[in-house]
Amino acid sequence: METPTVKQATVSPLVSPPSDAHAKRSEDVLAALGTSTAGLAVDDAKQRLATYGSNRLPAVAGRHPLWRLLAQFHNALIYFLLAAALAASLLGHFVDSAVIVAVVLVNALVGFIQEGKAEKALSAIRNLIAPHAYLVREGRRVEVPVEEIVPGDIVSLEPGDRVPADLRLIHTSALRIEEAILTGESMAAEKQETPAPKEAALGDRHSMAYSGTLIVAGQAVGVVVATGSATEIGRISALLREVQPLTTPLLRQINHFGVRFTWITLAAAVVLFAFAVWVRGYAWPDALIAVVALSVGAIPEGLPAVITITLAIGVQRMARRHAAIRQLPAVETLGATSVICSDKTGTLTRNEMTVRRLEVPHGRYAVTGTGYVPEGRLEAASTNDIDGDKQQLECGRLVLSGLLCNDAQLSQENSAWHVMGDPMEGALVALAIKAGLEPELSRHEWPRLDEIPFDAKHRFMSTLHRHSAGDGRIFVKGAPDELLTRCNAQIDGEGTVPLDRDAWGAKVANAAAQGERVLGFAVKTVAQDADKLAFSDLDGLVFIGLVGFIDPPREEALAAIKECHSAGIAVKMITGDHAETAAAIARQLGFGEEPRVLTGRELDGISDTDLPAIVTEASVFARTNPEHKLRIVRALQSTGAIVAMTGDGVNDAPSLKQANVGVGMGHKGTDAAKEASQMVLLDDNFASIVAAVNEGRVVYDNIRKVTAWTLPTNGGEVLAVVAAILFNFSMPMSAVQILWINLVTAGTLGLALAFEPAEPNVMQRRPRPANQALLTPFLIWRVALVSFLFLAAVLGVFFYSLGRGDELPMARTLVVNLIVVLEIFYLFNVRYLHYTSFSWQGLLGTPAVLSAVAVVIVAQALFTYWPAMHALFDTRPLALLDGILITSVGMIIMAILEVEKIVMRRTGWLNQ
Repeated sequence: METPTVKQATVSPLVSPPSDAHAKRSEDVLAALGTSTAGLAVDDAKQRLATYGSNRLPAVAGRHPLWRLLAQFHNALIYFLLAAALAASLLGHFVDSAVIVAVVLVNALVGFIQEGKAEKALSAIRNLIAPHAYLVREGRRVEVPVEEIVPGDIVSLEPGDRVPADLRLIHTSALRIEEAILTGESMAAEKQETPAPKEAALGDRHSMAYSGTLIVAGQAVGVVVATGSATEIGRISALLREVQPLTTPLLRQINHFGVRFTWITLAAAVVLFAFAVWVRGYAWPDALIAVVALSVGAIPEGLPAVITITLAIGVQRMARRHAAIRQLPAVETLGATSVICSDKTGTLTRNEMTVRRLEVPHGRYAVTGTGYVPEGRLEAASTNDIDGDKQQLECGRLVLSGLLCNDAQLSQENSAWHVMGDPMEGALVALAIKAGLEPELSRHEWPRLDEIPFDAKHRFMSTLHRHSAGDGRIFVKGAPDELLTRCNAQIDGEGTVPLDRDAWGAKVANAAAQGERVLGFAVKTVAQDADKLAFSDLDGLVFIGLVGFIDPPREEALAAIKECHSAGIAVKMITGDHAETAAAIARQLGFGEEPRVLTGRELDGISDTDLPAIVTEASVFARTNPEHKLRIVRALQSTGAIVAMTGDGVNDAPSLKQANVGVGMGHKGTDAAKEASQMVLLDDNFASIVAAVNEGRVVYDNIRKVTAWTLPTNGGEVLAVVAAILFNFSMPMSAVQILWINLVTAGTLGLALAFEPAEPNVMQRRPRPANQALLTPFLIWRVALVSFLFLAAVLGVFFYSLGRGDELPMARTLVVNLIVVLEIFYLFNVRYLHYTSFSWQGLLGTPAVLSAVAVVIVAQALFTYWPAMHALFDTRPLALLDGILITSVGMIIMAILEVEKIVMRRTGWLNQ
């Protein structure tokens, strides 16, 4: 046996594989790489391995777990919490202190775990590369570890293989590759060895097979042009490593608030201590106790814990709406989202091909129904009986052709219909059932004798059938332009007439303009004894019609986009599909009659300076690659937008990580996309994103309500202590009584606000600005107003009690109960920041509110009337008239605040 000749190459470290291999002839690529179809010599392969390095992606250089854990404590919010714990422990309130420390540890642990998960995104990409591959070396087929593949190697591919490196295809046979991880498109890409245009987008490079993609049909041989980090998937991995994680708006606001509040509280405590000792002549231990009481009253130690609980409740609510939150702060960030960048296939659309139209010589049929569910009907557009009869005959033959020239089957499982085989062929089976055919019966009556499988070279599939009555026919389906060149006649009822190519070309163009994928169908009658099918048998075909397919928009996505627009949220469609298809779907989804479409090639010609204004105006981006998506997200963020980005492929991972909220797909998403995301959609449905945004706004509203309730109630206590020191009168409350108030109300009344449902107008408001502080001008005003109202009520009741001759313990008991009653009434007021609370729904409250109020009432009854509490807190029992007094004061304060709310709403200050 003659030994094959192997071409030896001289490859220096300075030589790189051709970057435009897709546009070169395969012979030129082989020559440029110094190889041949017989493969590399073993020694040559070893030399190249030393030159180019192993075919693997770089490992993630993560931080040591200990440093990652300690970094969780380097946060102003954590320092704020620890200061509150220290203040509580100084007063001997060790239970409160222990709870705060526990919250710190839990938050740190959650952050540590989530950061570890984020680092797995790169590992998930690395796992996409196959462990081994079949190569041709020295003329022999060998199996080698994927790490040892080098540029110039000849790789053979079979169905089920993962492509081990970037390949220029040199031979293909009916090859189709699943490239969704790179392009986002679920339809398998058809491949051939002829060169693609040099400017072709990644999804149009039919002469290339990319590392990590999956062979779904056919066979191929290709030459390796890029390995490791030089592959497309390697470039994405590099982009992902470069993306820096963003701090969420809530964390930025809490950090800023925590730093300022801590310094203000410490400064006020020092000044007050000096004033008490040097001006009022307090003994320093007494002054210190007063200042510590002030600090404990001022620091809302329960606020961070309640905010965390509010976020956790939001996570549970979102899970019920098919959105799984992977990182807790993302709950609130969703509420600030101003732009949603969404994938098209499977998110805005059903990811199920559906026949939408049939074109036959004497008319058109519209097809109802969506997806693979075989429910719907064919609606004819004929205008007279003669054309109608012919149209029915032509339509029947077209539907039968689609069913017989077809390898797909439909199955029903748990009330859901699935296709086994090509999605477009599955849609043709569903069409046949809608037209009244029984697939199994029709295929039994027309058994298949032979076939010519689909191949990208000839772009059609052909099958030979013989009817049970003896008639023989060839059915052909494929690219309309290919079939039209092979036909010289078209069907005309039961007969034929000369083919009108121009008319059919116009119909194809019209369907394509509607975003439809179009297949042409032809038929030919053959002899009864024919049992073999060859290309020579396909001369003289009769054209019978066109079928237009579309991946239909989700009905719920249409409603969700409309809701986004009413909420002031812009929606951008980013897809790897063609511009015409994307524009057609965008029109159906409500993006406007003429949505502005930008292609990846157009984006390449726009500078970073001009890009933000352009991407803000555009609503559809087609034929995009990972760099395009990353640029789009960054450009939108540069305008101050809070961006949510959906994605399912490896190509989406960098932009998902860059976005303020990355949204991975639970069903069709890759592990890399999920790990780079903060949220995962369990149903891959755009409507679930909008539902999550709704919940995010509710969470932020509830955080505002908790803040608006906590700070002024603490503020009233602080002002009472300050007033006592400044004006040299007895403290209206002792330090231990202040702690009692905080303990009994923060964990009950404050926590109840975390469970508040959405206010009616939550999705009619504009998104809040990304730089909006936690304390908005309205909340600052509300904190000041309520604090002084509480102060006025406390001092009024305190001096009234002393004035009628009560002892100091009796006056303090009255004041403590007054503050608790005021906090209850204020809770009902703050439940509705945008509406009046004087309604049945406002007065009845939620189960959480009513339960919290009941607990507080019982606790206050024990505080006031139980002798053991008298000894602990130096309290006295109150009379019925005292209860009526403090309840009346609470009602008056609530009425004042309801009037203030009306004024704020009418002047527009409520949303400041």
